Amino acid sequence: MTSSPPPSSPPAAQSASEGRGPLRRLTARGRHEAHRVASPLELFFDLCFVVAIAQAGIQLVHAVAEGHTGEGILNYAMVFFAIWWAWMNFTWFASAYDNDDALYRVVTLVQIAGVLVLAAGISRAFVDHEFLAVVLGYVIMRLAMTAQWLRAALSSEGPERTTALRYAGGVLVCQVGWLGLVVLPEGARLWVFLVMALAELCVPPYAEKNHTTSWHPHHIAERYGLFTIIVLGETIAAATVAVKSGIDENDALGELLPIAAGGLLIIFAAWWIYFVVPIHGRLRTSGQAFLWGYGHYLVFASAAAIGAGLEVAVEQALGEAHISTLSASAAVTLPTALYLLTVWALHARYFKVGITQQLVLPVTALLVICCTFLGEWAVLTAGIVSALSVAVGSALTVRGAARRSGAEKRAT
Repeated sequence: MTSSPPPSSPPAAQSASEGRGPLRRLTARGRHEAHRVASPLELFFDLCFVVAIAQAGIQLVHAVAEGHTGEGILNYAMVFFAIWWAWMNFTWFASAYDNDDALYRVVTLVQIAGVLVLAAGISRAFVDHEFLAVVLGYVIMRLAMTAQWLRAALSSEGPERTTALRYAGGVLVCQVGWLGLVVLPEGARLWVFLVMALAELCVPPYAEKNHTTSWHPHHIAERYGLFTIIVLGETIAAATVAVKSGIDENDALGELLPIAAGGLLIIFAAWWIYFVVPIHGRLRTSGQAFLWGYGHYLVFASAAAIGAGLEVAVEQALGEAHISTLSASAAVTLPTALYLLTVWALHARYFKVGITQQLVLPVTALLVICCTFLGEWAVLTAGIVSALSVAVGSALTVRGAARRSGAEKRAT
């Protein structure tokens, strides 16, 4: 996942995915392949992962609405890490090695089965602190990933083979550590999670310290963008169902309309802000690919949490949540602010010119947090602020481009 370009792939590796047999060698693809896009299998993979994200969001709603916010956020962070990390490892591996043969497809489908097992155990993890199904699902996904790396090692040699073996070994070692969530006392689970999450994060830098995998910048940017769209879509779906249920069961259109309008504006702004910059160009040359990839844990988690927060706000407005209006508002505004700041820090700031453009998103995040204290109008106001930030940012970009164009004309 590092960004320094690896040696050019041999012709055999570049054409590995072009064979017609049901089984082909799993060799590295070329980093500069033309027209590299997400495959139907990758899109199916993403959609199945959203099932787990939806379950995590539902349980977060229940925890926050019942006043168990701290415990709910901790469980959400732990479960979401497992979902995100398995997705991210597959995404970068597929970008470098996807040959789309029968065995590759079958092993990928096994990973999908693993995330569905994980999703089935999320409710028990939140309610009963029972992580057996979650750990089992995670182990299924990670063992399948290990099989992919071992297959890549068998099809390669030299430094590339060493990288693949390091990945396989690192993943296997980490699976042993995750068993601590099942066998150790409940009080030790937070420490197990922190240690093992750090260990997992260290595997890619260790594996690629001598040889980088040939991931494709445009493909990676597209995959992350598509998953962002899917998560935002799940957020809209969850919020829409909550609002619809409130209207059908309580005839509370007046109370829910500000929340619905504000939530929609927030999600629209979240989409606009993420996709306003062509990040694949920076990934091709930046030395911060690890930071960019890892930072999306906060992007995805906060985007999904916005939907959970909107559901909490709806329940509080209907009198079904045991929390204050301030707490319900914070359930929306805080993840929104985190999303804005993370997207700005990861890539938006690299495309901003001048201090004014640089400050738009950080100031917007601060204003969104301030909206928390506006009572029943907090969500609507946060949505308006988010939408205005998009308008201001677009206007500044257009004006800056016009000034540069005028300067260039005067220079000639």
